[in-house]
Amino acid sequence: MNTSIVIKKAEVKDAEAIHAIISEAFKKYVNDAGITVKIDALEETCEDIIRDINTKEVIIALSNGVPIGTIRVEIKDDNTAYISRFGVMPGYQNNGIGRALIAYVDNMLISKGIKKAYLYTASKHSELIRFYYSVGFYVESTSNDKGYIRALMVKEY
Repeated sequence: MNTSIVIKKAEVKDAEAIHAIISEAFKKYVNDAGITVKIDALEETCEDIIRDINTKEVIIALSNGVPIGTIRVEIKDDNTAYISRFGVMPGYQNNGIGRALIAYVDNMLISKGIKKAYLYTASKHSELIRFYYSVGFYVESTSNDKGYIRALMVKEY
């Protein structure tokens, strides 16, 4: 199978595609992690995504022109970065797309002199926890502030 993967900064015109990716990826995440409460990612609108495109680094991955993955990065005043809304369409998971998105973000953050990135994920989702360890993150702490146990994952550069 000859596929061409392109990873780039998202534009406002990508908001609808990003909404579809987040919706599909986070429905699977909720199911796989056994989350029984509403999560913010599944409540967001295209307007929320457009706001983030205008205020954060929003990245989109395309396979042969088809939107298949996304990740958001907010650079904080303390020279850290918060990663959120990281998702890959279920049919494209476990094919290196997430790894490629993380590598793209790593290169961007290193070029900006960022020393630490962090994100949250469901601590009971062992496949995701293993994935994050495999790309250099570690668990710093856990919390139950959103109604399920979340791991604060950190990566230092």
